[in-house]
Amino acid sequence: MSSKDLLLLAPQYENIKIDVVGTKKNVGLIQLNRPKALNALCKPLFVELGKAVTDFDADQSIAAIIITGNEKAFAAGADIKEMQNNTYSSNTKEGFLKEWEDISNCGKPVIAAVNGFALGGGCELAMLCDIIYAGEKAKFGQPEINIGTIPGAGGTQRLPRYVGKSKAMEIVLTGNFIDAQEAEKMGLVSKVFPVEKLLEETIKLAERIGTHSPLIVKMAKQSVNQAYETTLKSGLLFEKSIFYGTFATADRKEGMTAFVDKRSPNFKNE
Repeated sequence: MSSKDLLLLAPQYENIKIDVVGTKKNVGLIQLNRPKALNALCKPLFVELGKAVTDFDADQSIAAIIITGNEKAFAAGADIKEMQNNTYSSNTKEGFLKEWEDISNCGKPVIAAVNGFALGGGCELAMLCDIIYAGEKAKFGQPEINIGTIPGAGGTQRLPRYVGKSKAMEIVLTGNFIDAQEAEKMGLVSKVFPVEKLLEETIKLAERIGTHSPLIVKMAKQSVNQAYETTLKSGLLFEKSIFYGTFATADRKEGMTAFVDKRSPNFKNE
């Protein structure tokens, strides 16, 4: 499915908007679009988000994917009204939140552009992405403790890996918010920009990634992610295996040949 086909299908979405942006039209943009609910993450929204990410991932013309919200909220959390009457049995039988796996399973780089609130599930969605850029007024937090539950989509697992145990404990056990500057300082966010510049700068990042071999970018993403799944020794073995594997690709040969020849590489995704 081409990016043009994706845009033609856009009217089917009720809770998100999609677009293809960048000077080379190789960046998939997904905007969460429940402004009256501060982009609360209801199941229909996540089903649509998962489909859009999966479609962009399969589109060979797309180099990277951006997920964003609006100036008031990236996503202010899960839809509490939707889950209020859930039970342990229903959660287990239905695999509650299983749709979130579509984001973590994406092979292409996914970048979160966060303005406004990224709370609870919104913070967890941002952490599902590979890189987080934030507007200067962004607020992050895991306030589930305030309503008698805990994060259920990665908050207690990804947050300690990204910011350390002490900070993660403070955020999860108090429900307090942290601003963009503190989030950058603790390593949760890569960079902070003025609100009006955030999307522009995020697109620039996606375009920069898009100048490289899509195949090698995917392999590099797999290798970095492996660091959070294994011991250092196992991770180093995985990295070496992937590194060796690049020597079986045409793009590795083209990249090194272009460097020696002092010219720009012409990657073929092979």
